[in-house]
Amino acid sequence: MSHPMSYREHTRAVLRLGIPLIGGHVAHFAIGLTDTIMLGWYSVEALAAVVLGSTFFFVTFIFGSGFAIAVMPLVAEADASGDEVTLRRVTRMGMWLSAIFAAVVLPLFWYSGAFLSLLGQTAETAELAQRYLRLVGLGMLPALLVMVLKSYLAALEHTRVVFWVTVAAAVVNAFANYALIFGNWGLPELGVVGAAVASLLVQVVSLVGCAIYARMALPEHSLFARLWRPDWEAFGQVFRLGAPIGVTNLSEVSLFAASSVMMGWLGTIALAAHGIALQLASLAFMVQLGFSSAATVRAGNAMGRRDAQHLARGANVAIVLSLVTALLAVAMLLIFPEELLSLFLNPNEPEREAILGVGVSLVFVAAIFQLTDGAQVMALGLLRGVKDTSAPMIIAAISYWGIGVPCGYVLGFVVGWNGVGVWLGLVVGLSVAAVLLMWRFWGPKLASLRRQFAT
Repeated sequence: MSHPMSYREHTRAVLRLGIPLIGGHVAHFAIGLTDTIMLGWYSVEALAAVVLGSTFFFVTFIFGSGFAIAVMPLVAEADASGDEVTLRRVTRMGMWLSAIFAAVVLPLFWYSGAFLSLLGQTAETAELAQRYLRLVGLGMLPALLVMVLKSYLAALEHTRVVFWVTVAAAVVNAFANYALIFGNWGLPELGVVGAAVASLLVQVVSLVGCAIYARMALPEHSLFARLWRPDWEAFGQVFRLGAPIGVTNLSEVSLFAASSVMMGWLGTIALAAHGIALQLASLAFMVQLGFSSAATVRAGNAMGRRDAQHLARGANVAIVLSLVTALLAVAMLLIFPEELLSLFLNPNEPEREAILGVGVSLVFVAAIFQLTDGAQVMALGLLRGVKDTSAPMIIAAISYWGIGVPCGYVLGFVVGWNGVGVWLGLVVGLSVAAVLLMWRFWGPKLASLRRQFAT
């Protein structure tokens, strides 16, 4: 057995994996930000429709991405134990499950207008959002396949390519948006449809880039050979691990979606302030997500080595790096709230002062939940790495829906703390999840793995 890695070696390993993944997540975040800014310049109606449409797409995508995320720990474990056959099998079946999910949800995008109308949206906004979603829905297949290939590459520690493919996608998206939304460079002015075409183009370019790299850099895996052949054992393995991850993701995303709905009840100014504060919190979360993915790979690697000490040391390092990052985010949010909010507001906006007034208090609450949001996503990453996804799914559903959403409603509307109350509900939900998930990893799961590896 090889010598145990020191904490310094673990730190280097997590940073080597995590920094390109963080860059990739931030670049992906920049794509959504570019869409929001450009459509805001185009028209308020277009912006409203695409914010609605992209939220619909994102929630569906996050649900379906469970199968792609499941590929990461399975490939990391197979790679650490030198099992190239399993590595190839689980990646292929991750692609199969992602393709099946994309086909099943396509009708939802095609008839999304009726669904959005049921949620109380105006007929014009629902119609415009449906036009956007009918095109963007076609991008679900390439988007999920890209996610599978990124998980496969990240698990094999090819994280730089994940970063560069996402950066290239962000650049293509910016140019395509500029050309197709506004009708620049002799192209037709398509508005919302232009934003949809740009998104579809980005997904296809990303897929081609990842597939070419995977084939050229790792020819020994023959990843795409006989891709049409089913492998029901690996299919079941990825499904059992991935379905609970999808539900867990959906629980967390829908907690924030419910908070947006409740903020809408408080009026336009509250909703605008909420939207900006959420963008700032999301940017900080991208860093935590990168470290969480690195933790998944390192934990999967420890599983392949059957080494509990390697697992515990790697987990400690990942959590400390997450904590340092969270404290930096807290400092930024507490010291510069107005400056950060102002980046998203036109200086001539008549409601600017009112939005800043509400926004500053929300940013302070966002600072509070940096620590617990970081802790819960790190615990999830570690648990996924050791193939524990069913218990975290139950913990997430109880924490976010059983506790977070009701607390947000009670504190916001019954106690009368308005937007701050709704956001404190987020803090409560994320804190409960963080405590329970960390207990799950360090308590029952680690104890059971120590026994398993000792035999």
